[in-house]
Amino acid sequence: MPDADPNIYTVNLHYTDTKNKEGNDSAPLIVIHGLLGSADNWRSHVKAWQEKRRVIAVDLRNHGRSPHVEGITYRMMSDDVMALMDKLGIAHAHVLGHSMGGKVAMTMARLAPRRVASLIVADIAPVTYSHGHDDVFAALNEVAAHRPANRRDADALLAKHVDARPIRLFLATNLERTTDHGQPVMGLRVGLEQIIKGYPDIVTVPAGDLPYDGPCLVLRGANSDYVSDSMLPALKQVLPNARVVTLKEAGHWLHADQPQAFQQAVESFVDAQSASC
Repeated sequence: MPDADPNIYTVNLHYTDTKNKEGNDSAPLIVIHGLLGSADNWRSHVKAWQEKRRVIAVDLRNHGRSPHVEGITYRMMSDDVMALMDKLGIAHAHVLGHSMGGKVAMTMARLAPRRVASLIVADIAPVTYSHGHDDVFAALNEVAAHRPANRRDADALLAKHVDARPIRLFLATNLERTTDHGQPVMGLRVGLEQIIKGYPDIVTVPAGDLPYDGPCLVLRGANSDYVSDSMLPALKQVLPNARVVTLKEAGHWLHADQPQAFQQAVESFVDAQSASC
């Protein structure tokens, strides 16, 4: 199977690259964020991991500084990342994805397994989810409609729909300073309209028909229901060699709740795979 579908238009993703920190590992680590996230969310982790290897963190389409375009299927997002690998001359990489990014990573592994040296999936299963993000989308639309002057006013608008301050702080990473008729305002740096339109594709399963039988680590939060025990049979069908590790006192944003444990688990796993190559 070809790596990319010629009928899918790929976009040039924004990314960060610690290429001067590659060390002895020929396969870099590619980090893929979740819904409404960006490469910026992973700065502290990238800083830790780059001491041993090259780390590339991407902004998926309609996120961060990447282009806003129609279509946000897993095949499209997977092809975008593999097009970036081609651009950078990377034959294969260790691929880490959180939440929606985990499904992108799974799609890459299923469609082009030779490009994935190992797979790390953070708190997501290859299943269709029923929970929604209506409150989150409403909160961001509130900001887009009112274009507040500063982050304090933006937070007040977000709070109309989202009570939890940690979630509002996460959503605020999608704000950027801009101007409206010469006046400073807070705008969105996320393709919200395109994401909402493509949301049915986001909650569904990763693309691909075959399992990925390469090395795989699945990290899940003990306080999260995104990878429940009932989902493990479906996970094993797609990732038969997955080793499932539960991080204590961590929710869905396990990399933020338990940063050191998360960093160490990823680093130890990638080190082991690099040593066996």
